[in-house]
Amino acid sequence: METVEKDVVIIGAGIAGLATALALKRLGIKPLVLEKSDGLRGTGAAINFAPNAWLALDALGVSHKLASIYDPVKRLFVTNLRTGATQETSLAGKSENGSGIRYIHRKKLLETLADELPNDTIHFSSKIAAINSETHDALSPVIIHLADGTIVKAKVLIGCDGIHSTVARWLGLSEPLNAGRSAGLGLAVFPEGHGLNKEVRLFVDAGMRAGYVPLNDKEIYWFLVCNCSAEGENKAGNPELIQKEVLEKYAKVLPPFYSVIVRRSDASTLHWAPLMFRHPWNVFFGNLSKGNVTVAGDAMHPMTPDLGQGGCQALEDAVVLGRHIGNLLIKTKGHIATTGDNNVAQAIDGYVKERKWRVTGLVIGSYLSGWVQDGGSNWWMRFLRDVIFYRFLVGGVLGNKVTGYDCGKLPDVSLGEMDNPCKID
Repeated sequence: METVEKDVVIIGAGIAGLATALALKRLGIKPLVLEKSDGLRGTGAAINFAPNAWLALDALGVSHKLASIYDPVKRLFVTNLRTGATQETSLAGKSENGSGIRYIHRKKLLETLADELPNDTIHFSSKIAAINSETHDALSPVIIHLADGTIVKAKVLIGCDGIHSTVARWLGLSEPLNAGRSAGLGLAVFPEGHGLNKEVRLFVDAGMRAGYVPLNDKEIYWFLVCNCSAEGENKAGNPELIQKEVLEKYAKVLPPFYSVIVRRSDASTLHWAPLMFRHPWNVFFGNLSKGNVTVAGDAMHPMTPDLGQGGCQALEDAVVLGRHIGNLLIKTKGHIATTGDNNVAQAIDGYVKERKWRVTGLVIGSYLSGWVQDGGSNWWMRFLRDVIFYRFLVGGVLGNKVTGYDCGKLPDVSLGEMDNPCKID
């Protein structure tokens, strides 16, 4: 039975895990990332990154690698399927840094983050069997038992292991709840080119919302959200059934080109799942950390995708956690203790206190946004959706308060001014 001792262990090699690993690397700390899958996972096909995500990517030093590949979306067209009325919202110039809103391949994002890490950082096929502390002291090393019998002792543990997080469960956070809706998505391929402009086309009706947006000249990302939570489990992991039911049950009321897009889907990108979220009061009042253990990304704040902020917040988490640890490194000249004064738990506590306000608001906002967009057919729900939400919120308040947020920069940890490379004692 092998025993490994590490300063920092991150569980999960998704967006939050890789971004956090990169933030720590920029500070001179080399973490170990444990991922249960046998490779990087591209589940979700594509992801919407608003300006706040690009500011976080810039802080991590990788924004230029993605911005050069993916152009900003210029406009949003929302069509009411009952009336046929379409309203247009300009998305150009929605950010001071010029990043705009961009849809990118999820797999490309993960590869870009992973390429910045040393080759031996990520250990794939590492399934967690159990987590426990060495003693009852909250600052003692955390013992991670892997399914293959390996024992990993971590001075700091960061759970980035998704919605059903083992670390979140260990901290005592509540299990995520089903929002009563499900979502399907996929990536359509047009080898000959599709000829579309870089615009989002959205179609709304009571209990359903569907749309598509080009990623490049040959690929189109499509999605569908509906009030059908009970059906999601039957379709999950069955690409043929996902495609069939979208075409036969939902696409009939959508423009004909939507069916063309779904038929052109790459089967490996088709995905269907119930929408989940954590009660906001459990995010705000729950144990988001315990001594030298914390969580980030969906492990901390699972939210519905209705504001397009899940991945954006994972990047913000990474930068903010890195900022707090980096500031402590500067204060201690590169040596962070696990006990006593200026210990790592203080940096983690600062990170939690800063993040819980913003992410709690976004969990609530995302849920309410979904309720408005996919709500009933009476006149006041249509007014909330078509006039208040799409006309005023998407083009105004959301851009200023949500997508215009700057999570800050990573501190410049100059090793030349320190006795030794950064370490956690």
